[in-house]
Amino acid sequence: MSPAVPHRGDRLPLGIDEVLIDGGFWGTRQSVNHEATLEHCLGWLERLGWVANFDATAQGMGGPRNGREFADSEIYKVLEALAWESARTQDPQVEGQYQRLAARVVAAQATDGYLGTRFGGAGQPGRYTDLEWGHELYCAGHLIQAAVARLRTHGEDELVRAALRVADHVVATFGPEGIESVCGHPEIEVALAELSRATGRQEYLHQARLFVERRGHGVLADIELGRDYFQDDIPVRDATVLRGHAVRALYLAAGAVDVAVETGDRELLDALVAQWEATVAARTYVTGGMGSRHTGEAFGLDHELPPDRAYSETCAGVAAVMFSWRLYLATGQMRYADLVERVLYNVIATSPAADGRAFFYANPLHQRVHGAPVDPDGVSPRAASSQRAPWFQVSCCPTNIARTLAGLGGYVAAWHGQELALVQYMAGTIRTTAPDGSPVVLRVSTAYPEHGRVEIQVDQAAAGVALVLRVPAWAQGATAEVDGAALPVTADRVRVPLVAGSTIVLTLPVAPRWTAPDRRVDAVRGCVAVERGPVVLCLESVALPDGTDLHDVAVVPTTEPPRSSAEGGALVRAVRYAGAEADPLDVELRPYHQWGERGPTQMRVWLPQR
Repeated sequence: MSPAVPHRGDRLPLGIDEVLIDGGFWGTRQSVNHEATLEHCLGWLERLGWVANFDATAQGMGGPRNGREFADSEIYKVLEALAWESARTQDPQVEGQYQRLAARVVAAQATDGYLGTRFGGAGQPGRYTDLEWGHELYCAGHLIQAAVARLRTHGEDELVRAALRVADHVVATFGPEGIESVCGHPEIEVALAELSRATGRQEYLHQARLFVERRGHGVLADIELGRDYFQDDIPVRDATVLRGHAVRALYLAAGAVDVAVETGDRELLDALVAQWEATVAARTYVTGGMGSRHTGEAFGLDHELPPDRAYSETCAGVAAVMFSWRLYLATGQMRYADLVERVLYNVIATSPAADGRAFFYANPLHQRVHGAPVDPDGVSPRAASSQRAPWFQVSCCPTNIARTLAGLGGYVAAWHGQELALVQYMAGTIRTTAPDGSPVVLRVSTAYPEHGRVEIQVDQAAAGVALVLRVPAWAQGATAEVDGAALPVTADRVRVPLVAGSTIVLTLPVAPRWTAPDRRVDAVRGCVAVERGPVVLCLESVALPDGTDLHDVAVVPTTEPPRSSAEGGALVRAVRYAGAEADPLDVELRPYHQWGERGPTQMRVWLPQR
């Protein structure tokens, strides 16, 4: 019951049935997702006629459809979210929403397995006549991922059977004797690999590998943005860094990891590890955000990371979590889980409003102007916005947030032989089974990330089983103990044998700290940022004295760290320039994921120094 379940890897993630997130930072967000976001997404999909596209297709009606060419995928992502959420909460209302929506989708399927509302009908373009932009296989991939979620949580049903027919159609159409091409937007690769894992059918894995191996050989038409836009410029195993459209690149990388693990292709896995390392080192923002160019929603060149022009799409954050989590499962290296954490707190948590009914699509690190209020009942035509919007003409991000939060428990912990690794710290309960079949029950109490104490009560343990706790790279000076006795802390982990009745405490230093940029990032040279644990902080003009322009403020960093303030923030010394004068003042920084909640505002993460 997890979004990614490797068969050949030696780490097995715990499922959402084994990890109960209860309260705290992420429990609150899961509750908002359950109570507001899912219904919000369903309402917009109905209101704009995107679900009705399936009704029209089922009735044999041709012609134009509502929404963009990839609108079907939003219905599929909501179906995936509902599948996870139904299993997580056992809520009959959620289950009813899933069944009603799934029935309308299944009714639109053609007899040969094809399922889509934009191509192939009367008065519509022919199937697969626009692989560069049509998104047909991309949509099929999201349908398959929804079906995998349903299969793993509830077993086979009509949607699962429909998705299997879709997968069979894809294999027949794009197999070795079929169309020798790929989809302009990767997604089908990760979906087919996971479907193979869920069903045991190797033909799906073989097709996923075929798609991965075809890409980079110029099988798609060249476009103004270049073939690197959809990663068709360099074969996957020959590339040295992620490039082009960020979401496309990251989805492809996630699927390629699945293929490498399941086929035992060490060369391919090593190539993907190298690409991750290069991308994180030189093409990733301090927030974990990826994609620095609005043109093409793309990665820039190395160290091309302008904060005010950061695109850092929310969907790229989702895809970065998928890619990094798979690399953690494949290698056991904690740096991948570190990036998962950074992205979760500074991209995934930033997008939705506190009420779960508005979202950021792009996530800049610098907002130069206050911007205008967003129509609370309208569709935003633009991805870039100074306020969270209820919906977008391209609304991939709200539905991606919904499915990620619903399945979040699948990214918390994993078994590796006799070791259970807890790599994300969320309040709740873990109920799992050791390799010998014995129950293991842990209760996690924490106010992380605002506070650094993570307490784990061992209610049940199995003989010979040890708990491994991740120590983030930023957590210099972390300490750990069991029943009051100190435990050794290595560079990135703590290991302790599990004993029923014991209490393990990990203390991470989450006091605010200065962060300097890489000197090669021209756009922020001479600036500093402040982080508190895994959370990046920012300064908003609404926190300044009335009439103060954010760009008239510079911080006065010292050898002393910033001071903690309420709600996970920090206080720093600064000056406000008024002509030739520099007036001292204290300014309060707040978590970046909270920015914009107090209305239109200027904002910046990287702060100029006096």
